[in-house]
Amino acid sequence: MPRLSSRDSIPNALRGGIAALGNFDGFHLGHQAVAGEAIAQAKAQGRPAIIATFDPHPVRYFTPDAPPFRLTTLNQRQRLFEAAGADAMLVFEFDAALAGTSAEDFIDLLLIERLGLAGVVTGEDFTFGKKRGGNIGVLRERRAAQGLSSCAVGPVTDAGGVISSSRIRDALRSGDLASANRLLTRPFAVEAPVQHGDKNGRLLGFPTANMDLGKYLRPRYGVYAVRGRLPDGRLLDGAANVGIRPQFEPPKELLEPHFFDFAEDLYGQTIEVEFHTFLRPEGKYESLEALTAQIAQDCADAKVALQR
Repeated sequence: MPRLSSRDSIPNALRGGIAALGNFDGFHLGHQAVAGEAIAQAKAQGRPAIIATFDPHPVRYFTPDAPPFRLTTLNQRQRLFEAAGADAMLVFEFDAALAGTSAEDFIDLLLIERLGLAGVVTGEDFTFGKKRGGNIGVLRERRAAQGLSSCAVGPVTDAGGVISSSRIRDALRSGDLASANRLLTRPFAVEAPVQHGDKNGRLLGFPTANMDLGKYLRPRYGVYAVRGRLPDGRLLDGAANVGIRPQFEPPKELLEPHFFDFAEDLYGQTIEVEFHTFLRPEGKYESLEALTAQIAQDCADAKVALQR
């Protein structure tokens, strides 16, 4: 599936499309409802279906020192959008120029002239343009003048309220992985290159694939039952620690998955680690022997959790 840039004109084959507009970080149940409506409209009208996203997130642009909060990378979103049925992914590069674009110019010059869209679908709370001057009301006003169809999808709710990325982030921070994964409709996953580490896991008999968390939201520090997806598509069961490794000095924040019955070299490869079950908080033990025994128990617990 092609990845398009809002800075470029859309290829002719994709002009006249229906686009889902939003950030879609996480691509949870609520986002899927917006994207699903856009895809359904596009298919009914015989038009290309496009899902748009913003990168960096506007919050990161306006508050560059905000703590990491991302739930997905662009690569992950592209795979999710393709699996949902989109024909293309559109990336709005959020910079000073885009931040200063008025709502009217966003519609007329970007959506219609440059991108050639025939219609857009958003969430009811979606805003755009300079100082958030645009919303579904502005889109509907411009429809009369420019012929751009627009549709707003209401919030998706469950017993806990509106399903949102903020709610998923709160669940992950508290260690409520079950709730986060249910709202995401899949396991929360971190994708990153495997880097060289201090080899502590290897010395303990449990070699790990060390990964930097980058811009991802930090889930609750602790041990998780995980599955790793390799570049060749293989899935590996394992247990992973997320945190600062309090047993060792100096503290170093890492995601450290150990994959069962696996001894291949992963250095430099980009892998994706899915978080399936939270097992316990991160802790410090009285000795390396005690830590080794706990890791062995973690692995046993992770195997049971993954078999469920």
